[in-house]
Amino acid sequence: MEKTLFEQMGGTYIRTGDYHLPALDLPAEKERHVSVWGQQCRQLKP
Repeated sequence: MEKTLFEQMGGTYIRTGDYHLPALDLPAEKERHVSVWGQQCRQLKP
């Protein structure tokens, strides 16, 4: 079986039940300052 492009670039898959899902690591998010207006908008949303 020929490797997928993801595998050719060094990616791997994890088997979960009957599925093979790509093993992805996301970079850590930077902490961001939320302004006063952003905080008020966040409080309005359920």
